[in-house]
Amino acid sequence: MAAAGAPDGMEEPGMDTEAETVATEAPARSLNCVEAEAAAGAAAEDSCAARGSLQPAPAQPPGDPVAQASVSNGEDAGGGAGRELVDLKIIWNKTKHDVKFPLDSTGSELKQKIHSITGLPPAMQKVMYKGLVPEDKTLREIKVTSGAKIMVVGSTINDVLAVNTPKDAAQQDAKAEENKKEPLCRQKQHRKVLDKGKPEDVMPSVKGAQERLPAVPLSGMYNKSGGKVRLTFKLEQDQLWIGTKERTEKLPMGSIKNVVSEPIEGHEDYHMMAFQLGPTEASYYWVYWVPTQYVDAIKDTVLGKWQYF
Repeated sequence: MAAAGAPDGMEEPGMDTEAETVATEAPARSLNCVEAEAAAGAAAEDSCAARGSLQPAPAQPPGDPVAQASVSNGEDAGGGAGRELVDLKIIWNKTKHDVKFPLDSTGSELKQKIHSITGLPPAMQKVMYKGLVPEDKTLREIKVTSGAKIMVVGSTINDVLAVNTPKDAAQQDAKAEENKKEPLCRQKQHRKVLDKGKPEDVMPSVKGAQERLPAVPLSGMYNKSGGKVRLTFKLEQDQLWIGTKERTEKLPMGSIKNVVSEPIEGHEDYHMMAFQLGPTEASYYWVYWVPTQYVDAIKDTVLGKWQYF
């Protein structure tokens, strides 16, 4: 008759012990060469990984550009993180440029920004916002607001060179040489006026002397058409009045670009004189029989070198 077994779901005492004994006493299988090398490699990798995880990351030195790149990237040129920006419309050479610029930047820094946009050197810029923008004041100090229009006047170096470089230097040199050889008073355009002779009512001259302008107008002279002309210098208004029988032209001194003169051949105590009213010689207003003692005073007065006496 069989012995009664343990109830269902219950293990007999000693079963776990026997299992453990069998597992302990089971002989270990020897590893072949390939398995041994793989096991050694895995152990080495685990050891290196453990050491690497314990090493601290190298500290980034202060001012390192790599560390700062993540901060400065994407900011407007001339601006900094957290700085208040203002929208500007920079207008130069009939072109508008919409930019954002720090409100606390100076006029000098704004010129650098304009240079980066237009290529116009700061030294050749005239920047205006309700007048000339001072280089040492900030946009906030001159009360620049968002949407403000900044007007820029100036020429690039290439533009200046293009204007100042003669298109035909040889032709201009030849013309200048020709003018040197022939005095103005001998040129046909002046000869027809000078051939009329000295006006009877012209003011007397003092050869070799230099005098201040008289208190009365200089009169009795001819203009290019041969008509009588008088010159009145209104110093208090900074104007030159050129009067003829028909009308009087009132010219601001600052609008006259240059004054040229030359003694009249055979009458060196009188000069022929031209006031340049425009950019070229075609704008010369000629006056003939100017007393020589007033020539220097006229030039100094018109060109801004005169002084009160």
